[in-house]
Amino acid sequence: MIEFGAFALLPILAVLVTAVLTRRTLLALFIGTLVGAVMMGGWDIIGSWVGTFGASMANETLQWLVLIVALFGILIALFNASGAVSDFAAWTERFVTSRRRSLVLTWLLTIVLFIDDYLNALTVGTSMKAVTDRYRVPRTQLGTIIKMTSAPIAVIIPFSTWAVFFGALLEAEGVTVNGSGFGAYVAGIPYVFFGWIALAMGLLMALGLLPLVGTLKRDRIRAEETGDTLPRNTTDEERAFELAPARVDTGRRPLPFNFLVPIVTLIAVTILTEVDIVKGTAAALVVAIVMTVAQRLVTLKQLLDVAFEGISSMAFVMVLSVLAFMVQHINTELKLADWVIDTTTPLMTGALLPAVVFLVCGVYAYATGSFWDLAAVITPIVIPLAIAMGVDPILAGAAVFSGAAFGSTTCLYGDGLILASKSVGVKPVNLMTAILPYAGVAGALSLILYVIMGYVMQ
Repeated sequence: MIEFGAFALLPILAVLVTAVLTRRTLLALFIGTLVGAVMMGGWDIIGSWVGTFGASMANETLQWLVLIVALFGILIALFNASGAVSDFAAWTERFVTSRRRSLVLTWLLTIVLFIDDYLNALTVGTSMKAVTDRYRVPRTQLGTIIKMTSAPIAVIIPFSTWAVFFGALLEAEGVTVNGSGFGAYVAGIPYVFFGWIALAMGLLMALGLLPLVGTLKRDRIRAEETGDTLPRNTTDEERAFELAPARVDTGRRPLPFNFLVPIVTLIAVTILTEVDIVKGTAAALVVAIVMTVAQRLVTLKQLLDVAFEGISSMAFVMVLSVLAFMVQHINTELKLADWVIDTTTPLMTGALLPAVVFLVCGVYAYATGSFWDLAAVITPIVIPLAIAMGVDPILAGAAVFSGAAFGSTTCLYGDGLILASKSVGVKPVNLMTAILPYAGVAGALSLILYVIMGYVMQ
């Protein structure tokens, strides 16, 4: 196996440079896979690319993600066809009477749907964009608040998919409190600094107390002047599809139940089935079908058309997800993780260990799009190092999980950001550039806190 060393970064650099220059995420990821295919296969570019594609399609996580996206696409299309989303938006008018209230409600809904960042990113964006459009809130700002909250809340609340996974990692390394890794995870929650800071920044932005900079500032000015909440580089087809049509006055009072009952079902079934989002989404879809057909809002014949439309609307997300997993597979084959770990392990010494761990995990997660995989690879290295150096292993573990949340919040081709961008109707590159200044500040503050706590707790 050829050792690529620092050259393993080339596919990632190709993705980032192409995305920034062209603002086209799909093209950027495709270019990244081509660069990786050349590095792995030499002149046999096609064979190498097809092999990578096949390996990615065999990934059970990708299959699970595509199934969730397809089910949610059908659910969203059914909501739109039945008027459930527009009814929900109209119903909120009685208590959402300002831009600030619409954004605070967005933040609160993301908190309530803490079970998984996929769940809250898809659900909140779908339900709130029609509400925030009324107050000329740019979609990038809506997406920023959602993403600055979704992964952080999933890390902080100990009854989420993230917490279950990370607790198991700690227990596997012998780090327990009261005999369980879950107890150790709970003990480490106060030290997940990025999660707490990102949550606070999301709330401050919703309250209008955080200044808008860069992409968000430009998008806000444009939205206020023109009323167009979508980014400038949105195509006419995308704009026609994403912007909610004006609500038709049917003479009946708008009620939220056709939207809220399926969503509550989704949450309840997901929790009762040990955080199985596929079962939760399928149950919500069944409930939505029964409710809409019983009320004759959608006929049985129309359901097939709605299902096809829903899956078709998510085709772009599915293709992006496949390419993103191909990039992750290429990173594994080029041993990017090994190079990052080998390069940074000498720096992981003494009281600086938690800060270096957070920095390495954050950069690695952002560069590779791997978050849970990152934790699974780095935790077995970091915990023994921490114990050997006299550093609290719970603090070191929290730095790993905090870094994973940082990467999930910012990574251009991370599945969480791709889903969030789809739910609010913007391109992933637009959402990433909007988030980066705020996530960067949260990351810098987290790094400082890990340095301080490393010395205090050693």
